[in-house]
Parts: sequence; structure tokens; C-alpha cells
Amino acid sequence: MNRRELFSSLASSFKSNEEVNQESIIRPPYFKKEKKFFTLCITCEDKMCASVCEENIIFIQEDGTPKLDFLNSGCTYCDDCAKACEPNVLKKKHKQNINATFSIDPIKCMAWNQTLCFSCKDPCLDDAIIFEGMFKPIIDMSKCTSCGFCIKVCPSDAISFDIIKEEKEKEL
Repeated sequence: MNRRELFSSLASSFKSNEEVNQESIIRPPYFKKEKKFFTLCITCEDKMCASVCEENIIFIQEDGTPKLDFLNSGCTYCDDCAKACEPNVLKKKHKQNINATFSIDPIKCMAWNQTLCFSCKDPCLDDAIIFEGMFKPIIDMSKCTSCGFCIKVCPSDAISFDIIKEEKEKEL
């Protein structure tokens, strides 16, 4: 562990639960400014973005803002949540890849442990999951749209994600 990692891990222990929770939130892929979630979404009464999501992955948190949860499905980038967003936080013109990177844990992955398993590859519409040989799946992030469909189908919970902070914090 280098010094930066050491100090970063020590500093993270001083963060409040709310700060840690905000850092692990994946938002729908149609926003420009994160601040708008906390100013405009909380005034929205209908919360139509969650209601129109056919994949049922948009959930409204206690603070009134939407988040994505990939435990049941993934995002098809259908634009329905952006079309239904009354406060105009989500807009089709701000469409982007979801602000997360995905990875496969070789220790948990059945394929990496000599078991034939293509569960993650089959639902990947972007062909972002590549097998090196028969037993070594990797995610090609240059192709991955971070849709999340691979998470729910993995029988060993080997696929995880990390929030891309640069995307989340942009203030254009």
C-alpha cells in the first residue's frame, strides 16, 4: 500500500454515512449537473422517471432523488425516464453512458475457476465481455456502456461496479 492509499483509507473513515452513500449512487444516464437532483428532483411529486422505467431499475431514495439499482435488470437507454422527467433534470440531449465502470472478480468468477459459464456474456448487447480462452472473461470498458445487465445474471456475484467520480461531479 502506498502513502496515498493509506491516507485515503484513513480519511474515508471520517466521512459521514450520508457522504459515503452519495458516492455510491448511480444516476440515470440523462443528466448534466448532479446538483439539480437535490434542487429539482426533491420538488417533483409524481416521480414519473421511476414509474415509466420498464426494467424497474430506477428507485426513489428517501431524499427524493432517483438512483439506479441493477439487482433486477439493466438500463436499455430507452429515454423513457428522460421523457417523463417533469422537472427536466433528465433530458434526452444529455444522454451519456452510466457513470460507473464494471469489473469481474477472478476469485469469485466461476469461469475464472475452470467452470464453463457464459452467463455474463449472453446478455451483453455491446459485446463488451470478452473471453480470453474458455475461462477468462474480462470487460472491455471501451465497448461497455455500463448498462448493468451482467450484474443480475452472474451466479456467483463476481461482477461489481465503481462510480466514475469525474462524471458524477461535472458542473458544465
